[in-house]
Amino acid sequence: MTTESAPTGPTPTPTTPATAPKSARSLAWTRRRHSAARFWREYRTHKAGLFGLAALTVIALAAVFAPLLVGSDAQSVTDAPGDPMESPNGAYPLGTDQFGRDLLGLLVWGARISLSVGLLAAVLSVAIGTLVGITAGHFKGWYATVIMRVTDWFLVMPTLVLAIALASVMSRSIWTIILAIGVTTWPTTARLVRAQTLAVESRPYIERAQALGGGHGHIMARHVLPNVMPLVLAQTTLVISGAILTEATLAFLGLGDPTSVSWGGLLQDAREAGAVSAGHWWYLAPPGLAIAVVALAFTLCGRAVESVLNPRLGASR
Repeated sequence: MTTESAPTGPTPTPTTPATAPKSARSLAWTRRRHSAARFWREYRTHKAGLFGLAALTVIALAAVFAPLLVGSDAQSVTDAPGDPMESPNGAYPLGTDQFGRDLLGLLVWGARISLSVGLLAAVLSVAIGTLVGITAGHFKGWYATVIMRVTDWFLVMPTLVLAIALASVMSRSIWTIILAIGVTTWPTTARLVRAQTLAVESRPYIERAQALGGGHGHIMARHVLPNVMPLVLAQTTLVISGAILTEATLAFLGLGDPTSVSWGGLLQDAREAGAVSAGHWWYLAPPGLAIAVVALAFTLCGRAVESVLNPRLGASR
């Protein structure tokens, strides 16, 4: 009886399926997550930026949940719960206005309008400035000359005067204020973005992209815009504070929306009610302090973002 001998060759090892390569989209999202995590680690080292972010978070949450915090009838004139011009007390921590409305509730509701106008006006302003700056830096020639002379004209003209003129000839509404601020405050962003665009387009990879057939739209959208976005983001946070101050000024001058409550509108109501001469400080101080705190918070956040995105600035922490 014969027995078969086992094969003497090497024992085959089981094969494992190759790991599927990640798609370009997943790689892009991974890089974005890593960039966001790195940005947050750097941002946390700026104490002033954290203070500004915390203040903005508290104010934004109060504005979002205003109906739950102070009730939806806080703006009603006919159903005012208190007596006119009551000083701060247990029932009304910030006193009442000329109609007997709780000033704390009005302050919370006013945050909605002031923050919304500031954010939307800043986005409009930065969008116009970014478009003008990128196109002027890319096309150069006569187009850049003409568009930058227009930009210089807007720069030398007082922004507030232009905004007042636009708000005066248009209907009094929140959208009019947003438009008036947005179309008068873009020149600074345009000059900054144009300078950055000129620096980006002087790099060798732009020439290679053009040699490979990249058109104007491809160059501006895929190469220039991503490189100027950090500057645009930092500029947006800085423009918001100015937009909130401008909105408050226009509302104080009586050019705001009379049907809505804003911090500038509260100051204008206090002036009309004679709070200054009567010494009713509780009618003036809260909205003024709220405007100052929000403007300061956005400025601190903007400086911190600018320092993180451009470490060469060497901003103090």
